Amino acid sequence: MRVMGVDPGLTRCGLGIVEGDLGKPLRMIAVGVVRTPTTDDPAMRLRALQIEIDEWMARYEPDAVAVERVFAKANIKGIMGTAQASAVPMLAAARLGLPVVLHTPTEVKAAVTGNGRADKAQVTAMVTRILRLDTPPRPADAADALALAICQVWRGTAQNRLQQAVTAQLAQQRSTRDQKQQDQKQKAGSR
Repeated sequence: MRVMGVDPGLTRCGLGIVEGDLGKPLRMIAVGVVRTPTTDDPAMRLRALQIEIDEWMARYEPDAVAVERVFAKANIKGIMGTAQASAVPMLAAARLGLPVVLHTPTEVKAAVTGNGRADKAQVTAMVTRILRLDTPPRPADAADALALAICQVWRGTAQNRLQQAVTAQLAQQRSTRDQKQQDQKQKAGSR
């Protein structure tokens, strides 16, 4: 499974591509940060972000996109830019028919470090270790994007397997029920 993680932001937007599966080592495919000038019009900044995300999706062909869920902060102006930026990868993935998942910072920290209250240094250290990187990804937005992708590979793969198991069990139950009904009809018809 190849996942694109996006740490949304209008000034800096972290992008990371991770490939792997449950029980297998994960591998970083790409990492980067899209920067837009604060002096540009917000619409132009969003457009620049869209162009870069579209290019990444075309180049790396992810199977899913994981975006950090925006949560309320004290800085309303800052959260508006983040919320606007988070819509860009969601829309880009939807246009391609890719699944989009949202993870809270706490979920990502817990998945990657085992502690939902881990600080940025701890997240970066674990991302570096999990992906067996020689140097930590910088800035923190890049490490956060990789952490989002790691979280989705691990959680998404596990959730998919659980859903497949439930679906298979329900199909087996329906098959057994249908067979019993057919047997009862045959018994009733032979009387």
